[in-house]
Amino acid sequence: MILILLFLEILIASIVAGFFGAIAGLGGSIVIIPVLTLLFGYPIVYATGAGLVATIATSSSSASYYVKNKISNIKIGMSLEIATTAGAIIGALISAFLYASHLTYLIFITFGIVLILTIIPNLSRLSLEKFERVAAKPDWSTEFFQLRGEYFDPQLNSNITYMGVRWWLGEAIMFVAGVLSGLLGIGSGVLKVLGMDGAMKLPIKVTTTTSNFMIGVTAATGSAIYWSLGYIQPFAAASTAIGVVIGSYFGSKLLPNMHGNSIRIIFLVILGFGGIEMILRGFGVA
Repeated sequence: MILILLFLEILIASIVAGFFGAIAGLGGSIVIIPVLTLLFGYPIVYATGAGLVATIATSSSSASYYVKNKISNIKIGMSLEIATTAGAIIGALISAFLYASHLTYLIFITFGIVLILTIIPNLSRLSLEKFERVAAKPDWSTEFFQLRGEYFDPQLNSNITYMGVRWWLGEAIMFVAGVLSGLLGIGSGVLKVLGMDGAMKLPIKVTTTTSNFMIGVTAATGSAIYWSLGYIQPFAAASTAIGVVIGSYFGSKLLPNMHGNSIRIIFLVILGFGGIEMILRGFGVA
């Protein structure tokens, strides 16, 4: 009976996490991991493993809808996934050493500060619709990597044509995102969105939906290593996976009809929450 209640509690929390994760392109684990550690008392290493599984579930559920409606840009996503996959392998291997040496607090604090600092430049963009911000001049990578696309936006009732720039900078950010994904189990959708949005100048709806597609591939790479190390607890992983699938389904249905600024506000709120939680955890408060 106690296990059933625990399963239902984690399931409900995971549904909420999956819903917001699908909208913001973050994977839901940035919410699930603190919930598992703070509310349910799971050791951070097992919460991290469950977070990776939750990220895969969120991506699999929501990404299919985005791909079907041609909002996600698969070509851009796969070109960037080269760096994130490599980073995820390195991050997962480093985590095995850091968990044993008790040095993870430095990473949590640094990552938390970075998340909070990224809120500042994004606040200044709230007055701009990201799908209108396509005036950036194409560079060599725009044509070479075909960083172009088009999708129909129900909220604007029109087709949106866009182009991306600075593929090399996006790739560098994706590598860091991959390392953090493997290390912290959070999918690193935050950095993926920031990389495509800020560095490559892609529309916010394209970045969040493409991020949802990418985080599943990245998390799958890291989770394979976590599984081999025994860091994935089946009970926690199963309950979170089911919950985020349900939540991400409804989140993915809502996103296409949302205003770009609404998505950005949700993104910034989750960004702030994640940053504060990481810092508190680093200092041993969480």
